Amino acid sequence: MSRKIWFAVSLLVVAGMALAACQPPQVQTVVTVVPGATVVNVVVATPVPAAPTAAPPKPAAPKVLRISTGADVPTIDPSRAVDMDSIQVVEDTSVGLVRQNPANAQVELGMATKWDVSADGKVYTFKIRGDVPWVRWDGKKVAKVQTCPDKDGKTKDRLVTAKDFQYGILRTLDAKTAAEYAYVLTPVIVGGAEFNDGTLTDTAKVGVKAIDDTTLQVTVKEAAAYNVNILGLWVAHAQPSWIIDGDDCTQGRGDRWTEPGFFQGYGAFVLKEWVHDSVLTVVKNPFWPGSDTLPVAKLDEIQRRVLDLSPAFAEFEAGNMDVSSVPSADADRVMADAKYKAMLSYVYNIGTEFYSFQTKRPPTDDVRVRQALSLAIDRESLVKNVNKGDGDVAPWYCNPGATGCPLPEKYPDLGVKYNPAKAKELMDAYLKEKGLTADKLEIVLMFNTSESHQKRAEAIQQMWKAALGITVKLTNQERKVYYQQRDEGLQNIYRSSWVQDYPDANNFMKDVFGNPNESFAKVVKWQNEKFQKLITDAARETDPVKRMAMYAEAEKILVVDDAVLTPLYWYRSAQLVQPYVKHPKSITGYEQYEKWDIVK
Repeated sequence: MSRKIWFAVSLLVVAGMALAACQPPQVQTVVTVVPGATVVNVVVATPVPAAPTAAPPKPAAPKVLRISTGADVPTIDPSRAVDMDSIQVVEDTSVGLVRQNPANAQVELGMATKWDVSADGKVYTFKIRGDVPWVRWDGKKVAKVQTCPDKDGKTKDRLVTAKDFQYGILRTLDAKTAAEYAYVLTPVIVGGAEFNDGTLTDTAKVGVKAIDDTTLQVTVKEAAAYNVNILGLWVAHAQPSWIIDGDDCTQGRGDRWTEPGFFQGYGAFVLKEWVHDSVLTVVKNPFWPGSDTLPVAKLDEIQRRVLDLSPAFAEFEAGNMDVSSVPSADADRVMADAKYKAMLSYVYNIGTEFYSFQTKRPPTDDVRVRQALSLAIDRESLVKNVNKGDGDVAPWYCNPGATGCPLPEKYPDLGVKYNPAKAKELMDAYLKEKGLTADKLEIVLMFNTSESHQKRAEAIQQMWKAALGITVKLTNQERKVYYQQRDEGLQNIYRSSWVQDYPDANNFMKDVFGNPNESFAKVVKWQNEKFQKLITDAARETDPVKRMAMYAEAEKILVVDDAVLTPLYWYRSAQLVQPYVKHPKSITGYEQYEKWDIVK
């Protein structure tokens, strides 16, 4: 073939390729051969339009729930979590032996498929499901955690075992962990208190034993109906020993194990991102197998942004937040708006807002001062005008939603009531005895930084000024610092809160005030022998009427006679939820987000 003819053919072929790239034509090629030359005839037919194809379906948008916290989550370590935000994330990313039904707070199965109790009520045997893997976020996706290679170099999925629960409970009890909430387990588990204070070092003598991979046995000191609730708490969740302490193939991360990149869990969600003081994100765990009580999550992701109440509400109004409480300044406007009223949801939590008095620091070391401060608070006005209807006035501390707590209809005269005249009489008597005038009295109220806490503190400050003629100084600290300073007891009054861990009066009374070195007993620095006997006997009492009467008598000592704390209100709050968010009601103070859904 001559070079010219070859070049011409090349151009035709290239042109044909270009056409093919745009729209495949029908091409007919005829080759005619004559002596000394080759002629190529190319006939291009009219292009045939391609058959239309259906557009691929758009992938469903991920279901992302956007919520807020007023401050950074302090920790997601089950052994160290003490506040509600921390506990919520622990519950999102791991599962206890048992858990609470959100609608009625009753115990139901978690990781345990069943449990048995010995005839004397002191040995609990839990059968644990053996199909749940440990998982982690690997930077791109949720991945199963693998065991160390065997002698053949093979690995397998790490499954949650009874040994992991044993490790978690012992780590909480271990004095080296310094777990504040260990005090809930120490009175219950045999050898728990001794292991916690260091007098017992042999863990084999602590009443927690993994019989095999799916059987956990726990021996308790005394039979009690609420023991199983305690053994299901977040402080008794399974924990990954290999990432905390290390093993043959994994570097132990110690206290840093909860940070992104290290964290491992096994709940309906797993930690994806945690930018401290900004956002904490968990994603759906595709390897959670689901159960009747804890289904596979419908949400793909939960984003928790650190925002105070007003900015969070502004984001809600802008469509950038899915759930929000209502700032008191906006409450009237929201209630008058039909659009918002349709989004309104009331949350009833078994918990109490109160102020704790430091009983060893002047002038709140004098019971008359504490009583005066308590009697001078108009709780009706606080709930109506400051909270804008959130909460129910609490004359005493123990929330009536918990079994055994006094009920208002049975004890209408119990507790502390607003009585400014009596309050002034008590305060004047104290000032006269001490040779002081009201303007010389130095009292400090401390609260953790929050817009709503500040509004309430300012309102109560004005009540004290109006009734008693005194000016109480207000001070606030970020949550982590606040908890530390509250325990140190350097101020007179502390903003305080208790939400049930399990729905029984024992959790409000004995767990909180039964040990002088733990919980709010440590904050108020107070003990009363009669009170201690009442709450100890009430914990063992099986007659519900007698038991409630004991707690009522204990309440009188706590909030009236000794005025160790002043109750403000029992929790009931309004929140706005976007209409496309579907969620079950919860009375426990915690949500089970795996049951939430977004339907747009």
